[in-house]
Amino acid sequence: MPRLRRGRRGGQSAVEFALLAPWYIFLFIGAFDWGFFAHGLISTENAARVAAMYNAWKNTPTDQNTACRYAWMELQTAVNVPSTLPSCSALPIIVTATQVNGPDGAGAAQVTVEYQTQQLIPIPGLINGQYTFYRVVKMRI
Repeated sequence: MPRLRRGRRGGQSAVEFALLAPWYIFLFIGAFDWGFFAHGLISTENAARVAAMYNAWKNTPTDQNTACRYAWMELQTAVNVPSTLPSCSALPIIVTATQVNGPDGAGAAQVTVEYQTQQLIPIPGLINGQYTFYRVVKMRI
């Protein structure tokens, strides 16, 4: 009985990887960008909530400086945030604090936080290179 000859297969894995490598890189970059953007969105939501909570608790709904400080402290772990306290009147962080009427007619502190992410790697048609997140929180005084 003759022995079957086995062909050379040493380069098959390398060829498959070479063909799929661009897709792996594409997926990695997309996941990396999405993680930064998700973190920025969560940080923006937390910053608005904390600033509104403090202004409502202290009964100072229009205290712009304190709202700015608390929002900035909450955004410290996000990228594109200055290491020193900004004025909060220009991007990447804009914070406004106002007094409004809540749904029940009682006074409420309203804080708006706008945060612009850092320019990351854009994926045309899927992920832009930069986003601006905008969150508004109202808390009863």
